[in-house]
Amino acid sequence: MKHRTWIGVFVVMLAFGPGLARADAADTANAVTVRIGNFAFADQTVTVAPGATVTWVNDDDAPHTVVAEDGRSFRSRTLDTGDRFSFTFMSPGTFGYFCSVHPHMTGKVVVKAP
Repeated sequence: MKHRTWIGVFVVMLAFGPGLARADAADTANAVTVRIGNFAFADQTVTVAPGATVTWVNDDDAPHTVVAEDGRSFRSRTLDTGDRFSFTFMSPGTFGYFCSVHPHMTGKVVVKAP
């Protein structure tokens, strides 16, 4: 029975694998990670294409948030150590953000077509 299962998996991989691989590669190419540490966003400015997802990861011992300057575009919950927050930027523009717990922590995401 195990032999048949592996053959089925292999057939599915042959049939759909190349398309799945391209999708995975595209997802990775459209992903950016911003680390939080020492009460700062490691990359204060990141530039991405429309449709890219930015993920903030709290590597600090203190809690932090990620809040859009306009107060409505995106807002994380409080991120404890190891927590992450992701947002997908669909429209071109410049999006400033800050930590509501520590307002001196600021950053910017620039979204522009390649």
